[in-house]
Amino acid sequence: MDAVVIESLEPLIAELRSRGFAVVGPVVRDGAIRFEEIASAGRLARGVTDDQEPGRYRLRETGDEMIFSFAASPDSAKRYTQPPRQALFRMRGERIEEAEEEAPRIALLGVRACDLAAIGVQDRVFLGGRHPDPAYRLRREALLLVAVNCAVPGGTCFCVSMGTGPKVTAGHDIALTELAAPHRFLVEIGSERGEEIVRALPRAPASARDLADAEEVSRRAAGRMGRHVETEGIQERLSAHDSPRWQQVGARCLTCANCTMVCPTCFCTTVEDSTSLADGTAERVERWDSCFTLGFSEVNGTPVRGSNPGRYRQWLTHKFSTWIDQFGMSGCVGCGRCITWCPVGIDVTEELANLP
Repeated sequence: MDAVVIESLEPLIAELRSRGFAVVGPVVRDGAIRFEEIASAGRLARGVTDDQEPGRYRLRETGDEMIFSFAASPDSAKRYTQPPRQALFRMRGERIEEAEEEAPRIALLGVRACDLAAIGVQDRVFLGGRHPDPAYRLRREALLLVAVNCAVPGGTCFCVSMGTGPKVTAGHDIALTELAAPHRFLVEIGSERGEEIVRALPRAPASARDLADAEEVSRRAAGRMGRHVETEGIQERLSAHDSPRWQQVGARCLTCANCTMVCPTCFCTTVEDSTSLADGTAERVERWDSCFTLGFSEVNGTPVRGSNPGRYRQWLTHKFSTWIDQFGMSGCVGCGRCITWCPVGIDVTEELANLP
């Protein structure tokens, strides 16, 4: 199916909901762009953009009708492919009850190219190898991805350096490009499922002007990246474990784990056990964890990486070096979230540039 143009997202949202999908899209909440379930296009963020710099995030009104004029949200698709907290099993007396594997039908509206690349990284982690994760597979199969070609990269974005954006090229069911004057959406198909949905919408064939305008959106976004990373030879440079730079950044790092919580590819977890004194049941849950926490690498009561520099070095070298050895691809997609949401403004691109 060739590209088409739609004038509103309302029919798309209604069609998705009629097919049993919970539509999750970008809204303004608590001073940020967050992703949550919506019932109509009127709930979507509109006329706002974000200013992102190291350790800084602010929303700003634009006064127009554009919906996707912002960069990476603190919420990524990871919340729906790998939930922050999920039950593994419960015990009632001597009986063990396996937790039901939940896979709600969710349509993510507004996914950017960097987050599609991050989903691809998670797919390699959870579905590759000899032991694929069945719960992850169910969630992925139930997820429908309506992507948006990024028009407004943030001050911390560097997806061009990582080869992951800003234009959507793969991994989507439907791709949108928001166009102005007049306000409209160019729609491109990424899967048979996506084509079936688009065929049910009121639409018009895309004109040569529509296609040219969409290409211009991606071209301009690629030229407005806030950051750059030189990836050639990066694994060799990261092998310099005795660099004084590790001590310098470690002195600033709070090991708060913000960077790993907002990262769309970090997948580390731990398990917690709890017991209810009311009814005597016990439960084991899996929750997100981070290599920045002191107990993450604890062995026999002693952490393997007890220093801030050691933990920061572990994270950075895994993202840009040993991840490639493990999974054949980088663990970073250039979304810039770790820079924006670091409370002391540590800039990963600056750290990489200053290593030997």
